[in-house]
Amino acid sequence: MEGNIIFALGLTLFAGLATGVGSLLAFFTSRTNTKFLSVALGFSAGVMIYVSLVEIFVKAKDSLTAALGATQGYWMTLVGFFGGILLIALIDRFIPKANNPHEVRTVEDVNAVQIKPQIDEERLMKMGIFTALAIAIHNFPEGIATFMAALQDPNVGVAIAIAVAIHNIPEGIAVAVPIYFATGNRRKAFNLSFLSGLAEPVGALVAFFILMPFLNDVMFGIIFAGVAGIMVFISLDELLPAAKKYDETHLSIYGLVAGMAVMAISLVLLVP
Repeated sequence: MEGNIIFALGLTLFAGLATGVGSLLAFFTSRTNTKFLSVALGFSAGVMIYVSLVEIFVKAKDSLTAALGATQGYWMTLVGFFGGILLIALIDRFIPKANNPHEVRTVEDVNAVQIKPQIDEERLMKMGIFTALAIAIHNFPEGIATFMAALQDPNVGVAIAIAVAIHNIPEGIAVAVPIYFATGNRRKAFNLSFLSGLAEPVGALVAFFILMPFLNDVMFGIIFAGVAGIMVFISLDELLPAAKKYDETHLSIYGLVAGMAVMAISLVLLVP
């Protein structure tokens, strides 16, 4: 049994560390490459919108309807979803936001001419931190699911861990890109991306030692619905507008569609 537990924890760690792989991929560009920034932010939005509405929201609804019945469960899913949106909107509201009256520039251009040099950086940094928090919250129960599946059937656990790792790679990009473009610090971008992925093995540990007696379908469903709402809000309020600011032609939309496609393929791999 002890060997199975260690194996299951190892799988969740493997899946979580894939966010770090995504952040490394984001560093093969220069900070002046606004085309890459536009595509990457659009890609990040596509990842988060697709996984929120196609996977997380549906799992939340299934969990809540199983526990509460079809009608009440669906209503609770909506409460959780829009509650998540309200929560992140309130947080966003009370964080000071600078307004840039000037046209969009590269970070280096803004610094060079000394026109409110921190404005773009502050927005991108906040965006990256919010994205990291949302993905960490999402990865936490995902780690629980991978851990429990691996305990019950190691072969199923391996398949799920590989699929989760694949779709954690674009999530790592979603965290690292805005932070890297805000700070120019690869280490800081990597660290935050890496930490958001560590929520998976942490979720497995917390589930094993603390939460198992208290976890139920209602709690799981409400948390998942709230996470879906948070991720959709971040995508629509932060990622997409920023992607369009740096856009040339339709690059941000191409990135959005590519992000959805990558997540769609990775989620297909989760199907037994």
